[in-house]
Amino acid sequence: MAIKHRAVSRRTRLVSACLFGLACAATLPAQAQQVLSIVTSFPKDLTAVYKKAFEARNPGITVEILNKGTSAGVAFVREAPDGNKPDVFWASAPDAFEVLANEKLLQKFDGANKAVPAKVGDYPINDPEGLYYGQALAGYGIMWNTRYMKANKLPEPKEWADLAKPVYFNHVAISSPSRSGTTHLTVETILQGEGWNEGWRQMLQIGGNCAAITERSFGVPDGVNNGQFGLGLVIDFFGLSAKSSGFPVEFVYPSVTAIVPANIGLIANAKNAELGKRFISFTLSPEGQQLLFDAKISRLPVLPAMYEKAPAGYPNPFGGKITAKVKFDSDLSRSRYYVVNSMFDHTVTFRHKELVAATKAINDAAAKLAGKPNAKAEALLNEARKVAYSPVVGEERARDKEFLSLYSASKRDALKTKQLTALEEEWGSQARKNYARAQELAGQAAALAR
Repeated sequence: MAIKHRAVSRRTRLVSACLFGLACAATLPAQAQQVLSIVTSFPKDLTAVYKKAFEARNPGITVEILNKGTSAGVAFVREAPDGNKPDVFWASAPDAFEVLANEKLLQKFDGANKAVPAKVGDYPINDPEGLYYGQALAGYGIMWNTRYMKANKLPEPKEWADLAKPVYFNHVAISSPSRSGTTHLTVETILQGEGWNEGWRQMLQIGGNCAAITERSFGVPDGVNNGQFGLGLVIDFFGLSAKSSGFPVEFVYPSVTAIVPANIGLIANAKNAELGKRFISFTLSPEGQQLLFDAKISRLPVLPAMYEKAPAGYPNPFGGKITAKVKFDSDLSRSRYYVVNSMFDHTVTFRHKELVAATKAINDAAAKLAGKPNAKAEALLNEARKVAYSPVVGEERARDKEFLSLYSASKRDALKTKQLTALEEEWGSQARKNYARAQELAGQAAALAR
């Protein structure tokens, strides 16, 4: 009986211990079970560094990274139910934050670091309403693989216009701006710097020289790093980080570039708003800004004092070493955000094969006519270029408010959706006809070469 009693007592003690453990777990601070949710378009090389540093500084808090392209990230925040939305939105595209702000999807709070200047050049670093803050600065440019360039005897580019030259045919890569916020900003920078018609002419020529239109912005630097592509249009940190990490690459800021903030903001009706505020404040602190110099990140801090600790030769947007010709207009960019993306897709991304064929025909004809004056052939070739590289939407219409309303970020009614679908189908059809006609005209010009 004594043995049986001791066995029962042991079981009783074990059950009591388990119940006590569960009770203790239930009384642990809520902080130990908190998760900070961040929607971002940034690569893992960047987010992993911040996740590790913030978690080490805040024991018991787990950082959840939801990696999405900028447009997909905006849609995700928009569609998530109130009270169950992620906490922080973090991306390079300032116009995406304008979209979120206009839809009241960002929450205002006083999180600015007073040491951050009001502007970089003429561009505000922080939102005047306090809905989002510049966390880093970004410029846009061209990166290239030095070994690839040498093997293919290609000259180093300096300007966007260089990438439209025949010598770069089939050597360039760009991502789709509808899938990449940084590429959208690159395209928009060119459009603002060159003007709508000339900017689109340049973009269509560059698209015709592209070996690929990648789905994500990461695809371009990865392809340049490994020699799949010779050159790529990228945000600066892709080129700078690749070079710092030892890849055989170089990067240049064209004169037609812009320096704008990469922003961070607190999402309205977030699950853990206080954690979101704490993370944003961390990224704007000297400790958080110092992380931007990590070789895998290589971004430009918004705190000017940080550049005293920068690696040798590091670009300094506050020191005049980056000359940004374009005074980026975020309101203009936001107003035509979806139009630019849709036009690019329906005339470049979805019609890339036809655009490349037209570009090849034009380049071949130009090569045959080189040094052989022929007025008729030149006229045909000029017409081919005009047909192939003119935008399907003129500048006046791109500013028309009624036209832009079709692309309103808010829910569209059935009639507008139908109109928009028909319009985009028309653009794709017109682009296909243009490229076929350009190829035909270029062929006629080439036939006249003697």
